[in-house]
Amino acid sequence: MSELDEGLRAFSSFRVLNGEDNHSEREQLFRNMAQLFSYVSDRCDDEQVAQYDEVLCQLAALVEVEARVHVAKLLAPLERAPGTVVVKLANDVIEVAKPLLEFSNVLSDDDLIDIIAGQSEEHRVAIAGRNTVPERVGEAIVEHGDRSSVVRLVRNANAEFDKATLEKLVERATRDAEIAADLRNRHDIDWKSLRGEIDSVSNKVLETLGEVDRRIDPVAAGKINAVVYNRMRNRAGFSANEWKVAYNQVKALSDRKQLNDRALARFARFGYGHHAAAALTVILSVAPEVFVKWLASQDYVAVTVALKAAGLQPDMFEAILATLPWRDLPSEADKKMVVSRFEALDTDEAQGIFELWRAHSFRKRAVSEERGQIVA
Repeated sequence: MSELDEGLRAFSSFRVLNGEDNHSEREQLFRNMAQLFSYVSDRCDDEQVAQYDEVLCQLAALVEVEARVHVAKLLAPLERAPGTVVVKLANDVIEVAKPLLEFSNVLSDDDLIDIIAGQSEEHRVAIAGRNTVPERVGEAIVEHGDRSSVVRLVRNANAEFDKATLEKLVERATRDAEIAADLRNRHDIDWKSLRGEIDSVSNKVLETLGEVDRRIDPVAAGKINAVVYNRMRNRAGFSANEWKVAYNQVKALSDRKQLNDRALARFARFGYGHHAAAALTVILSVAPEVFVKWLASQDYVAVTVALKAAGLQPDMFEAILATLPWRDLPSEADKKMVVSRFEALDTDEAQGIFELWRAHSFRKRAVSEERGQIVA
């Protein structure tokens, strides 16, 4: 069946949203709409995604679990999916939520943390097995999780732990031999360095880990913490994969009308550089490749003008400037100079410059497309 046929089948059933109580038609419409979106998700603009989001959310409240499971499985692997319905289904019963919790890159760290705190242990177990579990998400699982989710988290080689989370895990390990053994088997933790960083109480607890099973000494290897090293090394520099994930998560946040100053502040606070850049791209309504070019060329002037035009306050600008994934980390002298220029620039002047640039950019694009059509 062609995409057009699928679309006609889906949209011909819209009368079920207008009060006609036909259970089978609702189920079929829900499935068809999700299937159609999975075909065209990479070609939908923001308005089209919003329309799918609204209809799918309405239908999700009217159909049975089996249909919601089907749709969740369709949406889970998509790079771009309607943000509101994804979060709604991810908070559903575990049968519905599981594929999204395990695989969807549309769910942000904040979405996952909210689910960890508010949903069941089964939800936490699913999240603990994700391909990547960032520090904040892992911290939430250790804070709220029972044994099942914590064990799965510790066994996940792609789970990241900060010092505070490791301290909590070490403390739990004294009461659970399985967690202790799994911690010792992680090769990304530099136990020798950790001894010098954690507090004295946790250090005493760490010493007891060897008493659970003396076959493995957690200090013997003294290996470099490769994960921490790589994350420090990669503080600067643009990652295409991180950008793709961040951009789609930001678009999902925008779908839910939650892309605002608070979101920007969170990105800056937790060092989510690619998310901050993606958020500004959406807020400024510029093409993603434009903002990426600014970052790659260390174009402080363009970023300064654009962010002043967007109405950012000086403290927010300074935080965002230090968070963005520039090609090279800005020096202290660079940051001081850019902040000074930002404060000296008038908002109206910045908006005028930015709009002139945007108009010029659009004209260039139109000419380029026209020439391409002539050549064709």
